[in-house]
Amino acid sequence: MILFAATIFTSAFLLFLVQPIIAKQILPWFGGSAAVWTTCMVFFQFVLLAGYAYSDGVVRKFAPRTQAILHTVLVIASLACLPIIASESWKPQADSEPAMRILLLLGATVGLPYLLLSTTGPLVQAWFARRYPQAKVYRLFALSNFASLLSLLAYPPLIEPRVTLTWQAWVWSGTYVVFGLLVIASAWHAASAQPVTTAAQGGIASGISEGETGSTAPTPRDYLLWFLLAALGSLILLSFTNHITQNVASVPFLWIVPLVLYLVTFILVFDVGSSRGRSGWYYRPVFLPLLFGLIVAIAYGLDDSFAYLNVHVAIPLFCAGLFVACMFCHGELAALRPSPKYLTRFYLMLSIGGAAGGLMVGVVAPLVFKTFLELPLALIACGLLAAWVSWIAPGSSTPKFLKLGTPLVSVAVTAVACWYLWSYVSYQYRDALLLHRDFYGTLRVKQDGPDSGPETKRSLVHGVINHGYESTYEPLRGEPISYFGPGTGIARVLAFLGEERPALRVGVIGLGVGSLAGWGRTGDTYRIYELVPAVLEIAKSHFWYLTGSKATIEAVLGDGRQSLERDPPQNFDMLSIDAFSSDAIPMHLMTREALRLYKSQIKPDGAIVYNVTNRFINLAPMVKLLAEAEGMKAILISHSPDTDEYNYTDYMIVTNNEKLLANERFREPAEIDKLPGLKVWTDEYNNLFDVLR
Repeated sequence: MILFAATIFTSAFLLFLVQPIIAKQILPWFGGSAAVWTTCMVFFQFVLLAGYAYSDGVVRKFAPRTQAILHTVLVIASLACLPIIASESWKPQADSEPAMRILLLLGATVGLPYLLLSTTGPLVQAWFARRYPQAKVYRLFALSNFASLLSLLAYPPLIEPRVTLTWQAWVWSGTYVVFGLLVIASAWHAASAQPVTTAAQGGIASGISEGETGSTAPTPRDYLLWFLLAALGSLILLSFTNHITQNVASVPFLWIVPLVLYLVTFILVFDVGSSRGRSGWYYRPVFLPLLFGLIVAIAYGLDDSFAYLNVHVAIPLFCAGLFVACMFCHGELAALRPSPKYLTRFYLMLSIGGAAGGLMVGVVAPLVFKTFLELPLALIACGLLAAWVSWIAPGSSTPKFLKLGTPLVSVAVTAVACWYLWSYVSYQYRDALLLHRDFYGTLRVKQDGPDSGPETKRSLVHGVINHGYESTYEPLRGEPISYFGPGTGIARVLAFLGEERPALRVGVIGLGVGSLAGWGRTGDTYRIYELVPAVLEIAKSHFWYLTGSKATIEAVLGDGRQSLERDPPQNFDMLSIDAFSSDAIPMHLMTREALRLYKSQIKPDGAIVYNVTNRFINLAPMVKLLAEAEGMKAILISHSPDTDEYNYTDYMIVTNNEKLLANERFREPAEIDKLPGLKVWTDEYNNLFDVLR
């Protein structure tokens, strides 16, 4: 029994660990965008689905010895993919479509090992049920989720800070070899057991016994419920995560919290209890009222009156809603789990549902919706499914009055929620000149008054991050404000260089609305590198900085670092690095190798200016370390005028220009915090935990 448990634990641990390892390898190639993580998640969900389908087919079609032979061959074949280090031949070109290239890259690099890992849960549980027919096989599912949870919690604070990416890949690959030995041993150990039954329908070849919950065959309604509950759980996880991280607060690592809660619910409902209708710590009379109350509370919190709900209230509220909703979905799934001889089909339906939920949020929603509407739809679906489940699903422990009244209450709750959710949707469109959504997220152009108003400003918002303002009042159009206004660090550098040189060549990584171009003079050239094509189009069509600039504007689409690597020497007088305002820090722009590239693209007396303004991340100490490592000097210029709270900025200026550093504009730089134990970031080692405030 220890052999099977060790196999499942190792598999689940590696299954979750491979995702950040491979994703961090390829993030720099695709702009460091959070959308890369989403695309990776879609890939892993569908490979997981393929693995579950394989497990179901193998158990039902082949005899135990044939299963062992086939799986042994595939495990040995998967070793050819090791180590899991992505080939640089997969680096995208400037005009390549990112999503498809990411999927192909992942398939070539980790496809087969991940497929074999994904088969382990249902397949080894089926072998375990054959070998130990009286044991509680579904507790291995709780063990699997516990191992995944440990992997998730261990990577950011323990593994990432201590091991380089290359060594992470090698250690993972070595552990995979150990897993291969374990799973092969499990397969042959199970094959050596005498089948408990030889004629049960669906279990003829595998010899799986009735085990925990009897031999009643699942009905079509069971299959539908398995699918719907699993799909809703996945939809809830991803929609809540998107909303919390992009519309509530851009706090680093906040995405971990929803995933932890999601995994914990699986552990709680599958760990205790073994009969149909029972599901561990989930008790319907307790959780359904909680669910209904939280649906209304969250919908109320989404109302336009609470659009800027305090994060200290919003995050606990949404996390509580996520936990209770997932307890409902997974608790009902646990209550509906079948006899172990049908467990591979059960897990297959769970995987199909999970993939469907992921596909909805990761692929369909960005194509169909202009803003984040998944959360409202998930809340409505949750209320309606609760009504149906409480009416038709088994649950002998549910009081009769609750079983009769719950569907009516659920429908009423859903109707009330719809009222508030309509207000939320209306708010998204109110005062919005444009709503856009694509691979890289949502963009919203807002305006707070008429064009002719001298106080009216237009802004571009990505989630909760503002990417710049511009006055719509014609006499004030084109004047840099907010993060690029007079007095900011970058404005001071441009003013100094403008006094020294008749024409400037300026490089800009991160366009925003193009505010920096407002400082352009006749004869200047501004070469702007922008990852997201829609941002460039919006800056041209809804703002005036680019179209009205006196400077010559050169726009380059694609990741800034890769574009600079492809460019011939540019001899910039100043290079602006402005991509660190949110929690999704493109780490590849903040490494020693990146600074070395920037240094090669500026004049010997040029300046590199990092915008390190961020409430949650303290990047200034890291920039100072990087500069010292490359033989350059760095100062921090903080600016906080009383007239504009949105104009608070922190800029790090990295240069060897002694005349610039001695200029009166820079004689009183801000103090840079000292962070004990801080190490220079490289392409091989970087960890956001180092610089969290």
